[in-house]
Amino acid sequence: MSVKRRGGSRNPLARDANLTGWLFISPMVLGFTCFLLLPMGMAFYMGFTDWPLLGDSSFAGFDNYKNLMDDDIFWKALGNTVYFSAGLVPLNIALALMLALLLTRSLPFMGLFRTAIFTPVITSLIVWSIVWKYMLATDSGFINQILQMFGIQGPTWLYNPDLAMPAVIVTSVLKNVGLNMVLFIAALQQVPAHLYEAAKLDGAGRTRTFFQVTLPMITPTVFLTVIMTVIGSLKVFGQIYVMTQGGPSNSTKVLVYYIWETAFKLFDLGYASAAATILFCIILAFTLIQWQLRKRWVFHES
Repeated sequence: MSVKRRGGSRNPLARDANLTGWLFISPMVLGFTCFLLLPMGMAFYMGFTDWPLLGDSSFAGFDNYKNLMDDDIFWKALGNTVYFSAGLVPLNIALALMLALLLTRSLPFMGLFRTAIFTPVITSLIVWSIVWKYMLATDSGFINQILQMFGIQGPTWLYNPDLAMPAVIVTSVLKNVGLNMVLFIAALQQVPAHLYEAAKLDGAGRTRTFFQVTLPMITPTVFLTVIMTVIGSLKVFGQIYVMTQGGPSNSTKVLVYYIWETAFKLFDLGYASAAATILFCIILAFTLIQWQLRKRWVFHES
């Protein structure tokens, strides 16, 4: 409640305090407006135009969206994006949770193992993808050379339509699993010890204790990691660009790569903006659905 002087004027101290607060948050507000809100608004507008990269633009109404509905490559990219997310999210969450359960124990060299698993998170995505591209090479790749030592002919990982996407999923999981692992370790360390003692007195084994004590107590963190991992998987681009270029036969062409290709190879910014708007709506819908469903399974939610 603001303090007012006689005559209804605002207290100068309160006015100065408000001005100071706005000055402190102005860089964030300005950056948010210039680098997020305005580009989003511009992209939304461009989706309703015929906007070539070189040339004049013209209003096209819903033509871009209608053409997208009839675009087989767009639907292929959308299916590949769902495939990537469906493979990455459960694998990432399950592996991160298992590693966290293992690395919260008092065993030798736990700090070293945590560091080794987390290091890929801070490694450049481009560098990581280049390394794995060469490791998965057909003839001279490290993976196939190991298989040859056991008399196994290694497959053409990134040139096989059936294997390219699983290979990208696995390398992406190994790249980012450390972040979720750290979050799970922090959550596991916050579980009250007396709950484990009570479960032990009730005769609960490890499996029962995990599902009735540990998992319910860390569901807020599970919810957070699922949200972040789903959003990240729907926006995948870097590893696809470096490792497969959307191939072979469009088997790894995801939505963001499709948008980039349409905008900067085909020079159709309006069509690409329409696809980007659809991707934004998909991510928003998934996030809102998960947010609404959280009360059914997230502990502490009411």
